[in-house]
Amino acid sequence: MMTVNAMGDACPIPVVKTKKAMETLKAGDVVETYVDNEIAVENLTKMAKQTGCAVTSQKLDEGKYSVQITVSEAAREAGNMPEVNCGPTLASNKVVVIRSSVMGEGDPELGKVLIKGFIYALSQQEDLPKAILFYNGGAYLTCEGSASLDDLKELELRGVRILTCGTCLNFYGLSEKLKVGEVTNMYEIAETMSKASLIVSP
Repeated sequence: MMTVNAMGDACPIPVVKTKKAMETLKAGDVVETYVDNEIAVENLTKMAKQTGCAVTSQKLDEGKYSVQITVSEAAREAGNMPEVNCGPTLASNKVVVIRSSVMGEGDPELGKVLIKGFIYALSQQEDLPKAILFYNGGAYLTCEGSASLDDLKELELRGVRILTCGTCLNFYGLSEKLKVGEVTNMYEIAETMSKASLIVSP
């Protein structure tokens, strides 16, 4: 196993260091990279999956993560290593909070149109949020029947975490209807909001 120390390194350095290490190894060998943030873990995982490499990660301590990548045959082929792309989600620690299935006060039908338009407009931005939190009535937007599912899936593909309150899903009987993102809890919602550099609430 080859070890790469990328603690304290900003994107794209952890990915660059790991790619260079992988290029010196043969298929089946393992490279373990140490990083100090979840974004680096996500970027390394994405890079590994793009080349068909098996990848696992774990949190070792507060501010210390390990990512283990098993080099694949495809990763060893000339020119097959993906380009480093930190993605727009690294531009800031912005978080969007959506607490209703409508946007604004007034006519609910207009509110539905507005929230759909907002999520679509969000998906077209270059500077994407790190996460979108859905709670209370906002939980409906990540579930079966939502007009915003395609836009939310696009955001998720681009690296945005889509998190829906599990208590809210249970309350509204939506637990089996979640179609995009992950179930979260109020502790993670509070933690995500408290660490955000900017909170946007439409």
